[in-house]
Amino acid sequence: MTESAIEEHLLRERTLPARTPQNYHPAYPVYTARWGKSTTDLVMAVLGMQFPSQNSQVVKARVKLSSFIESNEADPATRPSFSEIASVTDARGYYNEAIIAYWPSSSAYNQWAAQSGFKQWWDDLDPERESHGWFIEVFFPTTDRVETAFTNNKIPEGAAHAKDSISGPVTEHGYWGSMRDRLPLSQTDSLDGDRANWDAKMRENLANTLKRRIRVPGTPNLAIIRSGQDWADTNPAERKLYLNEMHPVLVKGMDFLRDHGYEVGCYSCRLMDIVDAKTAKADRDRTFGLAYFDELASLERWSKEHPTHLDIFGGFFRYAKKLDNQITLRLSHEVLVLKPEQQLFEYVGCHAATGMLTAIYGHPGTVKMG
Repeated sequence: MTESAIEEHLLRERTLPARTPQNYHPAYPVYTARWGKSTTDLVMAVLGMQFPSQNSQVVKARVKLSSFIESNEADPATRPSFSEIASVTDARGYYNEAIIAYWPSSSAYNQWAAQSGFKQWWDDLDPERESHGWFIEVFFPTTDRVETAFTNNKIPEGAAHAKDSISGPVTEHGYWGSMRDRLPLSQTDSLDGDRANWDAKMRENLANTLKRRIRVPGTPNLAIIRSGQDWADTNPAERKLYLNEMHPVLVKGMDFLRDHGYEVGCYSCRLMDIVDAKTAKADRDRTFGLAYFDELASLERWSKEHPTHLDIFGGFFRYAKKLDNQITLRLSHEVLVLKPEQQLFEYVGCHAATGMLTAIYGHPGTVKMG
């Protein structure tokens, strides 16, 4: 038996039809995080730093950011439910490292930011005096604007660390449109974006007045996806199969979104490696793609139609078939669809291809940037 991915208290009378096929039964189990009535919003924060190359300054910067996460000045109840370090070398060859952190409410995040000293430190950063870049990308979704999906219900990923519980197997997965069907707000809202007007406004209002500290305003229904892969516990045969057949196809798809994402409505994509906090090495056998799309429909079209994702999708089913569906690879994803006021993007001394700065300067693969 399966259950709805949408929690009972978030169920509404649909004005927009679900995409679930009639008499549908999923071929394999997928689970979702449950938060309950008492949780009304969440926070996901990407607290990052950027260097021309990986050098000795990285350690100092990592320690600085970690000091706020672990601050004794902040009430323990306001600290993140979960945080981890991830890294990526971007399209320009810069080394980026970030703490990815989650809070169970915006009030907890705001209290932490004030009590830990993070907000004051961030506001006081002087781009002209910093030797490298810093960035924050923070998302404040209400729970009707979040959906999660996990192939493993024992080991949480990302936002699930702030959960109340994990569901049983859910119905809405394994078919085109299931991602939208798991979003509670999609019952009554088409979640359309406004890319054309917003892009033009960004360029008109900001392109000629750029400072080295840049805040990018939010855009309607920006879609954020974090999609994770964990092969740490796979047996040798499955590990070889994943690294030889699945991971290279994933990298190709993420590289396309990174370099040419504007063609399909993607502003930014990073395929990030989880960094071991003790050794500072990206050797945890865990990665995740973090991508920002102008609207959910663009993410859906890339997923359903573009060759790079069809290769990923088809590759997974071939992978599963070779293993007789006995898979120990852990896959997860979370999708947030955000109102403008639920987005915070700010960049200090970062290059023009960083995150949502592409909305101003253009995308690495399509526009020559300053």
